[in-house]
Amino acid sequence: MTAPPVTFFSQLTRVLNAGQSRSVLLHGNVHDLFPLEEDDGATEYEPLVPFLAKKCDVPGYTVLVYELNGPIRARSPEDTEALRRAWVAWKSGVEETDVVLRSLADRGEQLAREALEAEFDRHVHEAIGKPTVALEFLRQLFLCSRSTSPSGRPYLDSNLFLIVEAADLLLPAGDGDVTRLSTGDRRRVSIVSDWFSDPGFMAAEDSVVLLAESQSLVHPRVSRLPQKIAIEVPSPTRDERRAYIEQFMAAPPRGGDAPTIEGSVDTLATFTAGLSIHALRQLLLGASFGERTLDRAHVIEAVERFIASQLGEDVVEFKKPEHTLDDVVGFARLKEFFGRELLDRFRSTGADALPGAAVAGPIGGGKTFIFEAVAGALDLPVLVLKNIRSQWFGQTDVIFERLRRVLMALDKVVLFVDEADTQFGGVGAGTHSTERRLTGKIQQMMSDPRLRGRVVWLLMTARIHLLSPDIRRPGRVGDLIIPVLDPGGEDRHAFLRWVLGKVTDEEVDEATLARLDELTPGYSAAAFASLRSQLAARAGRDGTLDLPAIEEMIHDHLAPDIGQTRRYQTLQALVNCTRRSLLPDPTVDDEARGAWRDEIRRLELLGIS
Repeated sequence: MTAPPVTFFSQLTRVLNAGQSRSVLLHGNVHDLFPLEEDDGATEYEPLVPFLAKKCDVPGYTVLVYELNGPIRARSPEDTEALRRAWVAWKSGVEETDVVLRSLADRGEQLAREALEAEFDRHVHEAIGKPTVALEFLRQLFLCSRSTSPSGRPYLDSNLFLIVEAADLLLPAGDGDVTRLSTGDRRRVSIVSDWFSDPGFMAAEDSVVLLAESQSLVHPRVSRLPQKIAIEVPSPTRDERRAYIEQFMAAPPRGGDAPTIEGSVDTLATFTAGLSIHALRQLLLGASFGERTLDRAHVIEAVERFIASQLGEDVVEFKKPEHTLDDVVGFARLKEFFGRELLDRFRSTGADALPGAAVAGPIGGGKTFIFEAVAGALDLPVLVLKNIRSQWFGQTDVIFERLRRVLMALDKVVLFVDEADTQFGGVGAGTHSTERRLTGKIQQMMSDPRLRGRVVWLLMTARIHLLSPDIRRPGRVGDLIIPVLDPGGEDRHAFLRWVLGKVTDEEVDEATLARLDELTPGYSAAAFASLRSQLAARAGRDGTLDLPAIEEMIHDHLAPDIGQTRRYQTLQALVNCTRRSLLPDPTVDDEARGAWRDEIRRLELLGIS
């Protein structure tokens, strides 16, 4: 099939043709391959710089490319010669016409002209390793392009279109303070800032396109210029991946075979969501040369490996929950709610889809264990957000942009965030600007209509009150805030049977359950798990214990002094719960809820938070 139109390029041409801006920053998936239709109708995939250079090489434009590891270059020797002639004429003030050339009898003028030609060639080649010189020379070329001779003729007949690679290295953000940049960096930021702010440049028809992975990596004096427009280069869509796969299958590389795939090309295009065309090419090449069949497991593993490499293994990891909801002890009402409503709404991609849920409750309540099982039951990729912050200035914004790009590329994913209150800060006046910016972006992403039904946010926290109110509002995870509390009633009996099942083969009678129930007041899920482990260790090889021995161990156990903290967290989970049916007592009235708030305030006066 023919490759779909490249959307970001269509947006770029609209901006430039309309004259909205003459300086554009392309950011995002800038290191990928892009489809370019050749004159014979075949489609070749090219890196971004040659892709732009070929697409923009149209009549009336001279395309220039500046890369850090090379000279300033035009598309053809003829374009380079035209630039040299225009530069010499502009610098000398003498038009290059046959009449003028014949009148140049003065040998000194001829020498001066030759010196200007040599100066032009020197600037072109000295661009290698001298980015400050290169940018100043390019700025002057743009001045030359829009200048006219004394007779009113333009020195250059065509408009300039400049592509600058690695703008983040040329104009580094540093810590945002221009005074802390090196002399060279500061000089380049000043050159480009003045260049793009020049009214003559903005009114002309020459254009500059900067390339950088992230806007945040380019110095704010340039990236935040109001006359500069930023355009995102997105990760490839399903149709774009399918087009590349079909082309690869139709024409495998020399010496290789068409890859053996499980299912159809459509299926492979779906499973490779999140891969760049570069990464997809590597996957297909491995299969083409007999590495293995491209089945679902192999492809998903490749996707997970690629995404982790892009975001950083300290930022995210893919989780494959090993336990199911059948392994969750107790929580009968909660599991019934999962089967009745939650799982279907999480799986949905329609208007009934939930953006996610916040899960609150005291520490040790089993939140993470339960909702890992929920994530596994959904049969979706589970992306665990470990740490979105960076110690380096600007890197937090870069990580976020990469995360957003990944989420936009995936068809459906569960984003699991444990200790969400520490991952996402607040937006108040006392919060660091980076924290406020990060929280604001997360909030926008949670309610982005393009991600609704595609990203399921699961936020675990024992301190639900520390999550930003904007995150807790309806339309984000505030659609569903679920309390996970210590087991009570039949749930406690289920936990006690589970604990005793490790050390006795006999059926546990009601009297034994009642006795142990009295001995374990306020036990959390984690406390029951700890008791089960201790009993199993005490049982030793026999694997059994009698009731007196069990009572002795329970009596010996002392809970840590965290009761008030856990009570405070329980109350916060209760007052923030968004479903009456999920409360311990669904008939609770406003008076009881008010009593919870009063108790919270009393605990806060004691320093509990």
